[in-house]
Amino acid sequence: MQSIRRKIVKMLFVPAAGMLCLAFSASAQAADLVVSAASSLTDAFKNVAQAYEAKNPGTKIVLNFGASDVLMQQIVNGAPADVFASADQTAMDKAVGEKVIAAATRKDFAANQIVMIVPSDSKLNLSTLQDLNQPGVKRIAYGNPASVPVGRYTKSALETAGQWDAVSAKGVLAQNVRQALDYVARGEVEAGFVFATDAAIMADKVKVAVRVPATTPVTYPIAMVAGSKQQSQAAGFIAYVLSPAGQDILAKYGFLKP
Repeated sequence: MQSIRRKIVKMLFVPAAGMLCLAFSASAQAADLVVSAASSLTDAFKNVAQAYEAKNPGTKIVLNFGASDVLMQQIVNGAPADVFASADQTAMDKAVGEKVIAAATRKDFAANQIVMIVPSDSKLNLSTLQDLNQPGVKRIAYGNPASVPVGRYTKSALETAGQWDAVSAKGVLAQNVRQALDYVARGEVEAGFVFATDAAIMADKVKVAVRVPATTPVTYPIAMVAGSKQQSQAAGFIAYVLSPAGQDILAKYGFLKP
């Protein structure tokens, strides 16, 4: 538990956003199409990018993955980006409010579901949210609600179920959904909350214990960054994500239609 806490201290939101912004700015080239996308899109968007590049010779897509709020802050701070794909509407709303997004290009392109997962070898009988009150459950991982969409969805759902206080008392905050997934996969926590698509990529290490009803739809918006120098390609990439070919790739990774 102490090792996890030390990791969290090192990954505080504001310093991490600034450091990532500087590092990423140095790696992106002027001619690249930079797509900043939520961590839960990692596997799917790698496939989407490959397919798009194959159809558009000469186009190089640079993918930048992270918590949606961190990516939004990077863009606000001037990091290069042409397309922003968020895991919730809140992060995209913040980007629009900061006037760094071309609001007219905003479209919902995918949907997901929140699930409670446990290590695949867990001996605990956890089949309801109320089971998290068991003495054997000492640590529960979920994204930080202040900066991570899956954390916001989780908090809202648990508040509705009357379980937020009990769960947050055992909470281990993750800086993005993949970190929460890793905590569970490594057995560092007894349970965690992630997107269904994240659980699916580690089906050998985690198992879904509960499918959690969301109080708001889990939808993903995508939009062009207002300062994009590659507007034509950015529009083309967004159109591809929304196209039948792009939607088929997303469906392959478990994403639903918005």
